[in-house]
This record gives sequence, C-alpha cells and structure tokens, in this order.
Amino acid sequence: MTTLAGIDLGAPLTETPDPPGAFPRLTDELYTQGGRPSGFFVIPSGKVAVTEGTGDDAKVVRVHGPRRFLGELGLLEGQPAFVGAVTAEPGEVLAIPMSTVRHLVLGDPVLGDLILRAYLVRRTVLVGAGNGLRIVVDQDPQAEALLERFGVAVADTPVVVLNGTEVLRNPSTTELAGTIGLRPPEPGRDVRDLLVVGAGPGGLAAVVHGASDGLRLSASDAIAPGGQAGTTSRIENHLGFPAGISGAEPAERSVIQAAEFGARIAVPAEARTLEARNGGYAVGFDDGIEIVSRAVVIATGARYRRLAVPGIETFEATSVYYAATPHEARRCLAAPVAVVGGGDLAANMSRYLVDQVEQHPRTTVLGHTEGRELAGSDLESRVVRLRRGFPAHRLAFGGGRSRRGRVRAHRGERRTVPGVFAVGDVRRGSVKRVASAVGEGPMAARFVHEHLSQEA
Repeated sequence: MTTLAGIDLGAPLTETPDPPGAFPRLTDELYTQGGRPSGFFVIPSGKVAVTEGTGDDAKVVRVHGPRRFLGELGLLEGQPAFVGAVTAEPGEVLAIPMSTVRHLVLGDPVLGDLILRAYLVRRTVLVGAGNGLRIVVDQDPQAEALLERFGVAVADTPVVVLNGTEVLRNPSTTELAGTIGLRPPEPGRDVRDLLVVGAGPGGLAAVVHGASDGLRLSASDAIAPGGQAGTTSRIENHLGFPAGISGAEPAERSVIQAAEFGARIAVPAEARTLEARNGGYAVGFDDGIEIVSRAVVIATGARYRRLAVPGIETFEATSVYYAATPHEARRCLAAPVAVVGGGDLAANMSRYLVDQVEQHPRTTVLGHTEGRELAGSDLESRVVRLRRGFPAHRLAFGGGRSRRGRVRAHRGERRTVPGVFAVGDVRRGSVKRVASAVGEGPMAARFVHEHLSQEA
C-alpha cells in the first residue's frame, strides 16, 4: 500500500459527495477559488469540502474524508485553483510543499500514477460539470438570466464568468489565459538557446530533452499541450500500453516533467513571425512578445483545411465542429452525425482503427462521397446533402491536410536555414504516429547541440 508520511493514499479515486446541507458551517479556508494553493494537502482525519464560489454563495462540489488528498491537475502545473477548499468537520490536514510532491510524482511510479490519475479524473469531472469558469454566449439557454445578473449587454458576449463573480467581457484567448494563469510570464529578455514552437508529442519531447540537457529554453503552443494526439480519447498501439492510453495523459505528464527541468510551456501563444537576427532568430507572437533564440524547433503539427461548402459559417457556432473529442460528443448526444473527411482509411489509419470504424453497427462508411450543401434554419432541421443524400443533424469535419506550410526537413536534417528544425506532423514526409514524433524530439535536441557547438 502506498503511503506518504504515514497516510494511506490507496483510497478509491472517486467518492460520493455528502449533501451540502450536512455542513451548514464551513470554517478554515485551505485555499480559495482562483488562488494558488500553498501545498499538497492530505487529510489524516476530519473532512474537507471542495467549494465553488465564495461567502454565502459557496456551493459544495465534493467532500473528501480521511486518508484522501486534495487538488486537481492544475496544482501540479502551478495554475490557480478552479475550486476552493475549506474544512467541513474537525480534524487534521497535512500540508506538503509542492516541490516535494513533484519529485515524488516523477520518482515513484506507483505514487505518481495514483496522484496523476486522480488529478486527471478530477479535471475531467470539473470540466464536465462546468465548475471553475463558464463561457456564456447569446445562444446559451440560461444566457439571458446570467447577462442580466451581471449587467452585461448581448453585444459584449461571449462572457467569461470566473469564481462566480468576476466577469470578462468578450476577452481574447490571450487575455483569458493570462487571467486564469495558464500563460506564465516569459523569464527575462536574454537570448535563449532553444525555442520550441508547438507542444504536441514531438515538441514536448524536444522540450524535455533540451531542458534536461541544460539548454536555456522557451516553449509555446497556440492552443494547448498535447497537439492532435492530446485530443485522442484512447491510443491503443502506443508502445508499452497494452490496454491503451488517452492522448491527454502522456501530454500532462510531459508538461510536469518539463517543469521539473525548469521549462514551462506558454499557452495559448501563437507564433506569427520568424526572422534572422544577429546569428539567431527572433520569433514574434500574437500578443506582441518577441523571443530571440539561437535555435528554433518547429513542431506546430498539421493544420487541416476547412470544408468549402457555401453557407457553412452560419452553422459553425452551433452544429459544425472541426474536432471529434469527448466534448463534441457530449454536445451531439444521440443525434445522427456526419463525419466528413478521413481520406482512404486503409492508407491513412492503423488497421485496428479501420476495423473498429467499419465493423461498428451504427457506423456507415460512404466512399467516393463529398459534401455539397448545408440546409435548414434550426437545430432540428439542419441537413447536410452529400452526393449520396446522407442526412445528419451534426457535422464534424476532418481529413485532407493542406500541403501549404509544410516544412521540408527530413529526419532532423538541416536544409538551407541553419539552426531551424522541424519535428512531427509539420515535417513533410512524417508518418503521422505519436511514437515517431516522440522520437524526433530528442533527435532535434541533439541537432540543436551540434548547431550550437559549431556556432561557438
């Protein structure tokens, strides 16, 4: 049984929360929603309530009892807490410095798996329940009441509600990320040894290996760590995981691992410009920040074309998606769905995936079929007309990678621009597999060392 300071951490990862009415008086505050917890909290005795909101408006989300620990994924990554925690029943709470816990997570595989899996589950539960922050758009069924409550005009939507009280009117992605602490400040203006643009499997591997080798390193991603693989619910052919693994789990582990070597991934941070400067390269980002580095690894992945169907913009806010993650699946529920794109399944997908798609009893694969038109004026009557007339209420588009913007670099080989490397799907000729991208990251880090040595 795994223990920490005599506390059993082998308790189940889920627990039915006690009803809020059982705790009329919430007392000592361990950390607040939106604040930064001072450590990793373990409960030897008593009970602690996880809450959303503050004061009289606080709502009990979950209750943890003896031999359980607090927190979710953001705690390990140094992010503000999406929820708060207060004592709900007399007892003891053990506070452990986060630096100690990060070392334990990476150094003890049993303890690390226990904590990480619990934190991943809790993050998923919080996101699914809408805890922490809420984005309100004018199509939201409860939008009118919420907008009236906060005195916000429809023209100011979308609105982000933080901690139940703080309101951001039509914020940019960068502004929102800065407010909730997702984007750390860039440390100084000195020249970096390496800048990694993109944090998919290849980019994360380059960050971890570059940082562990002592390079002064910065890294960023335009959306979030994990890339396309991070949105995959289960990867079943990843070496060493016979039962499969979600794409998000190795991505989150890699972010924590990079932080242990002193590297933080700035998100969302979209690189816009790249120019040579004084023997290195200056990369400009969407928020005006510029980073100068002696070498650059481009790991921005594949960017997919949008479907060229007249009038598609009308439906993109409600029933057309350019992804197929669990979030889109929850919005579609049991409605018929048309997935447009995918190419030749046999040529572009692993055999086990092709078999799952073709043999599923509720899936129909239509070859040699293309989207032509979207029609309808409301959610129930929206129909996509394909060449074979296949009807659906929801659409998800994918496949058909654009060749524009692909980088001509082969297995880390430098071409025409010394000190700039490409890894993963952005590299022309890539094999579109997580394992190959993870392998290219360390290779790129090695080539960066060679480049810096030759430069010196």
